Amino acid sequence: MHITLDSQRKRAAFKAGLLVALGAYIALAGGEVVAEWLAARGTLGSLQAAVRLVPGNSEYRYRLGRYYELVSRDETAAIGQFKIAVGLNPHSPRYWLDLANAYEVTGNEEQQVRAVDQAIAAAPTDPEVAWYAANLYIALGQPERALGQLRVVLESSPERVGPALGLCWRLTQDVHTLLGSVLPPQAGAYGALLDFLMARGRSDDSLAVWDGLVALGQPISLEKAFDYIRYLVLQHLPEDASHVWWQAVSRNGDAAYLPSSNNLLVNGDFSLNVLNGGFDWQYHKQQGVTLTLDPAENHAGHRSLSIAFDGPGVVDAGIAQIIVVHPNTAYDFTAYYKNGEIDGAGGPHLALQDLYDGTTFFESEVLKEAPEWKQVSGRFTTLAQTKLLVLRIRRLPESSPIRGKLWVSDFRLTVAPLADAEPKASAAGR
Repeated sequence: MHITLDSQRKRAAFKAGLLVALGAYIALAGGEVVAEWLAARGTLGSLQAAVRLVPGNSEYRYRLGRYYELVSRDETAAIGQFKIAVGLNPHSPRYWLDLANAYEVTGNEEQQVRAVDQAIAAAPTDPEVAWYAANLYIALGQPERALGQLRVVLESSPERVGPALGLCWRLTQDVHTLLGSVLPPQAGAYGALLDFLMARGRSDDSLAVWDGLVALGQPISLEKAFDYIRYLVLQHLPEDASHVWWQAVSRNGDAAYLPSSNNLLVNGDFSLNVLNGGFDWQYHKQQGVTLTLDPAENHAGHRSLSIAFDGPGVVDAGIAQIIVVHPNTAYDFTAYYKNGEIDGAGGPHLALQDLYDGTTFFESEVLKEAPEWKQVSGRFTTLAQTKLLVLRIRRLPESSPIRGKLWVSDFRLTVAPLADAEPKASAAGR
């Protein structure tokens, strides 16, 4: 559009109008700048001045309300400012929550609930709002509404998952309710509930959570599976522990770590990486013992386990594997070893023992005098109560010094053929 100013008077009027508009803009902008400076000072007088300068600014109203609430302890004045703030901006959950707080102090429960409901409407996925609302609904005896808000917390606030699960459990005491309508479909939330139940010894409930976690189809860390298997073993639930192991390693594409009828031991030739958990080999540092996977020495696979002894007080090699077995069943065990020169009284032995009561079902002769690979073998029959064995490399006698090197490999445990089964082995070593 082209404006033609055909007279000096019109040009002067146009300029004057521009100056007025510019002056108004500068005054308005200047007022905002001054108001912000005043509000930032945070005193009662400066906040009141900011509100007078820009009465339509919801944030200044909110800050003034906060001053009345936290400093002046004047809840009535605070409510007045918060109500103006939410009127100017109903989409801020902060404003609604502080208004709810002020109503709580004054004992106005009805208005407090309305303010919280408005905060939820403004930010339905905000974990801060959900946490406040959940605790309010619990106090009001409204568990269904509380659980709905706790689900939001579980979905969006990792740091509050533990306390949120505690409230959920207090409200329901029922794992199936939590799985069905409260717990979000997130592996982290399921894992946290699993930890929660383990800490309280709720074995049956924890198994339901594990099955739910698997059903999600999301990745499950082996560390989480290791922790749960350890818990189940300690709870004397080896069959369930074995089930968890099968699910965990299968989902991670590690089927080579599964036992089979050909060998109930996992990774018996050390050709796989040692996972240090579950039903694979588990190791811990022992003073005077060094463990190494040695590709230069192997019997039939790709490598062996090298064990270097150098010190007094060695009890065992610090590596073991637990194996699920059946009661009243005969088993055949074989392994191979070779050694360098080993000095010291006695020496290392292979031993299979009941993990729970210490019954020794098999113990080899001392593993010495084998410059070439040599087989160790034996047959034993488990007892009526036997469910879980541990394979160890023991040092006998335990207290005397020992120095030297041992290689072991090709561990194998199988069910003995029925026709060859022998009577039960003696319960030596209890």
